[in-house]
Amino acid sequence: MLSVHSDEHFMKQALLEARKAYEQGEVPVGAVVVCNKQIIARAHNQTELLNDVTAHAEMLAITAATNALGGKYLSECTLYVSLEPCPMCAGAIAWAQLGRLVYGADDPKRGFMRFGKAMLHPKTKVEYGVLMEDCSLLMTEFFRQRR
Repeated sequence: MLSVHSDEHFMKQALLEARKAYEQGEVPVGAVVVCNKQIIARAHNQTELLNDVTAHAEMLAITAATNALGGKYLSECTLYVSLEPCPMCAGAIAWAQLGRLVYGADDPKRGFMRFGKAMLHPKTKVEYGVLMEDCSLLMTEFFRQRR
C-alpha cells in the first residue's frame, strides 16, 4: 500500500497536474510543492494558455507556494515535478532555496543536469527517477501525437 506521505504519492499528484496540461494541449509537466507533508501548491504548464514562455509548472508552483507561506524561501519544502526542470526553473529553485527537489523523467536535451547540480542552492537535496516510467510515457505520448 502506498503511504500518503511517500515520494510516489506526491509524484502521482504531480502527474495528475501533468495530465491536466496534456488535456489542455500544453507540454505535460506537473508540479506540487509539499511542506510538512501537505501539498501547499499545485501547477502545470500553462505557456500556451498564458502566452508566456516562463509559465512552466515549476515556476507557477513556486509562486503559489511562496504566496501560501507568505515568504520567498522554500527551504522546508519539497518540489515534486514530473520532468527534470530546465535551467530557468533551476534558477528559480535556487533563488527559492528549495529544501528538496524530486523529479520523475530526465530531460537530456533541456534539463538543468546538463549543467550540473551546482545550478541549485547548495543545500537543495535532489532525488530523481520517481515514477520515471509513468512520467516518461506521458511525455512520449504527447509528442507522438504532435508529430
